[in-house]
Amino acid sequence: MPRPLWSGAISFGLLNIPVSLVSAKEGDSISFSLLDKRDHSRIGYKQYNKKTGKEVTKRDIVKGFEYEPEHFVIMTDKDFEKANPKATRTIEIEDFVNLDDVDPLLFEKPYYLLPAKNGEKGYSLLRKVLGRTSKVAIGQIVLHRKQRLVSVMARGDYLVAEVLRYPREVLAENEFKKLGEKVKDVTVSKREIEMAEKLVEGMTADWDPDKYKDTYHDDVMKRIKAKVKSGGAVESEEPEEEVPETRQVLDLMPLLKKSLAARSGDEGKKKKTSRKRTTHSHSRRA
Repeated sequence: MPRPLWSGAISFGLLNIPVSLVSAKEGDSISFSLLDKRDHSRIGYKQYNKKTGKEVTKRDIVKGFEYEPEHFVIMTDKDFEKANPKATRTIEIEDFVNLDDVDPLLFEKPYYLLPAKNGEKGYSLLRKVLGRTSKVAIGQIVLHRKQRLVSVMARGDYLVAEVLRYPREVLAENEFKKLGEKVKDVTVSKREIEMAEKLVEGMTADWDPDKYKDTYHDDVMKRIKAKVKSGGAVESEEPEEEVPETRQVLDLMPLLKKSLAARSGDEGKKKKTSRKRTTHSHSRRA
């Protein structure tokens, strides 16, 4: 079980539900070390006093706010905690909203909320209510000394907190003036829309996140293993795949027709394979 990143309570109405926050992000990304290319020694970073040039240890580093040029006020951990004790220890629920009304661009990072001691009943109550009403709770939390917007939603047996970006952190559509200029005069025919809808319909499937694989991650690991096996000096002789050329397309119909034909061919192959398997299965039973 990962260590809790934050411990406090969810507060709404008169209810106070003790919880802890645990990252829902799996730490399986590939990590690399920075090396000196001449002898592959690790690169280190020093924190030093810009006045004396001498290295400074972590215990001697403090946070300072520059209120005037070269004049600082020193802030300690207690200062940050005392700034707003309630904010640092409480997710204050302000509203309940429909999940569909929340702009996906605002979602940033997921966490699991776990019930703390004496919070089990309130936790279960909030989880069930959110599930039955299809609502998400919106509040604010202080993480890493920064106030963040957060949504709390039901997910199976757990509550999940998704840190949200504030609207000011996301560019609005009207800030992309060039995009508007590029598409405002583009016309799409009714026939093209109908063909595209058929293609979408043929490609529609039940949502199954497990079917999508991080092929880039796998390919990078494959190349790493190959270089380890060869001593790191041999470059792959495999030809690079060509990147599709981007060109202006004035008529979408031929592409849509080819796409639909390809989908129909794929579906036909799948059905034939399925029938063969079924026939083979029956013959073995016989």
